[in-house]
Amino acid sequence: MKPLRARQKLGKYVIERRLGEGGFAVVYQARDTIEGIRVALKIPHPHMLTPGVMEDFRREVRLSAQLEHPNVLPLRNAQFVDGHFVIASRMGDMTLDERLTKRLSIDTALDFARQMLAAVAFAHENKIVHCDIKPDNFILFEGNRLRLTDFGVAMVAERTLRGSGSGTLGYMAPDQAMGRPSYRSDVFSLGLVLYRMFSGRLPEYPFAWPPPAYRLVQQKLSPGFIAIIRKAIEVNPQDRYSDGGAMLAAYDRLKTRRRGQGGGVRRQKRTSRRTNDWKAVLWRQFMQQFGRALEAKYQCTACQGPVSEAMTSCPWCGVSRALHDGGSNFPQECPRCQRGMKLDWTYCPWCFGPGFEVLTKRQFSDKRYADGAKCRNPKCTRKVLMPFMRYCPWCHAKVRRKWKVPDSTETCACCKWGAADGFWSYCPWCGKRHGGG
Repeated sequence: MKPLRARQKLGKYVIERRLGEGGFAVVYQARDTIEGIRVALKIPHPHMLTPGVMEDFRREVRLSAQLEHPNVLPLRNAQFVDGHFVIASRMGDMTLDERLTKRLSIDTALDFARQMLAAVAFAHENKIVHCDIKPDNFILFEGNRLRLTDFGVAMVAERTLRGSGSGTLGYMAPDQAMGRPSYRSDVFSLGLVLYRMFSGRLPEYPFAWPPPAYRLVQQKLSPGFIAIIRKAIEVNPQDRYSDGGAMLAAYDRLKTRRRGQGGGVRRQKRTSRRTNDWKAVLWRQFMQQFGRALEAKYQCTACQGPVSEAMTSCPWCGVSRALHDGGSNFPQECPRCQRGMKLDWTYCPWCFGPGFEVLTKRQFSDKRYADGAKCRNPKCTRKVLMPFMRYCPWCHAKVRRKWKVPDSTETCACCKWGAADGFWSYCPWCGKRHGGG
């Protein structure tokens, strides 16, 4: 079968470019013309698609479709399109493998480690062995969010390639290479990924300790963290963590430390009970004054402070909220930013991108449409807006209105949107740091 070309249509997808090719499939970047988002299309080589493999795929796709977690990227679609078996998933910014070619701070690497552990632990909790844990299968999205992908695809590919006599060890545990994959083999692979992230080197068989670049790892990590990695990559499976959940628990118990210059140890500042109590009081006061008006019924995934669906940054710690986690009480979600949408909106009012195909002519009312807040585009058919919309959901015009926080006269010095400086340290609308909090 001939390779796909740029601008070639494949069902609802338009091919943009080829990303790469492996022993199992070719990967393309494409645009979903219905949902208006970019996707990654993995198209297996035709000779790999035996009846047995297809049955495996159906079973594994059903399993992966059940996974809903901030650090897991499930398959969006898996079906035959124009004679090609197409496996579609959301398109990220880059893979972790690509990110590791650039300078990575210790704090960012530790955050990545926690996210990877959470993803693998969640898969194991749901009785799924991934079988292909490696940097290429962690996709980086906005806000430094890592998501583990290739569930199901990894397992089928690994079985198919092993059966054909091809494939390499790479990040694969020795027991998995001998045909006995388990939770412990995923733990081993994850340990190798962590070691490479902090050392720049990938340990190789027979995985003797200490591995290459060990002195560099000692300069960056505490002995406790190094012990976690060492236990994960033990050759004997029984000496490793039993699953990702056990490894994550060990990480969370660890009082993260890292070595500074001169061999000293710099400890993370401890969050005292008094500080936690002060934050709880501050958040409670904020919720009493502004919580209902701002619909601040969600929590920041980094600091657990109260946030609203429309906020693009956490006002308490400044972390990006380009992707909204926590669900929505709207009837559907934008596949780009995961914020809620009404069924009759053509465009997402929270993020910018192509429009969506509206399958209804019904116009849905909502009490959240702000009184007197209208789109300024004279050609707009509806004109009504909800608070903190950035784009009109009907005509896609950028909203010029400077939204105010109800019962507050304060504004951000940068974007001029409403603020609550007595509470916030960052602007939740533009992300800039300012006074207060």
